[in-house]
Amino acid sequence: MAQVILDHNELAKRIEELKKQGKKVIFANGCFDLLHVGHVRYLRGAKALGDVLVLAINSDASVRRLKGPERPLLPLEDRLGILSAFEIIDLITAFEEDTVSPLLLKLKPNVQVKGTDYTPDTIPEKDTVASFGGEVAVVGDPKDHASKNLIQEILRKYGPLPTT
Repeated sequence: MAQVILDHNELAKRIEELKKQGKKVIFANGCFDLLHVGHVRYLRGAKALGDVLVLAINSDASVRRLKGPERPLLPLEDRLGILSAFEIIDLITAFEEDTVSPLLLKLKPNVQVKGTDYTPDTIPEKDTVASFGGEVAVVGDPKDHASKNLIQEILRKYGPLPTT
């Protein structure tokens, strides 16, 4: 079960200790609004690159700014609760910004991973990660899965659900 650490200073100290122990720290991030198999494959691919997987989840306000006013479907507390049950994740946190660059600068993981909708050259934070000697990597299966597509499929199949 993943340990939730919302205090970024505390998380940075923990990561520094793990790195001193010779652990390779991998950092993944995303909204994780409605979980699907693409998320699982992304997390598996990330964990395969190192010893400790740190997952950073966008806050509710950040998800709304990135995905629109109807999102997230699940509030941050629920998303943290679900994802903290994944044994593949070691440490989990949340962030308010629209980019993880400030958090990456604080945590300084060995590797930041993104999904296959990126290439190593198009990862937005690649320069940030390079600034502290980290690496970037692309993991997961082809971007054939998206929460938005699941929502659209549910609405197509079932239409608006009656309210009770």
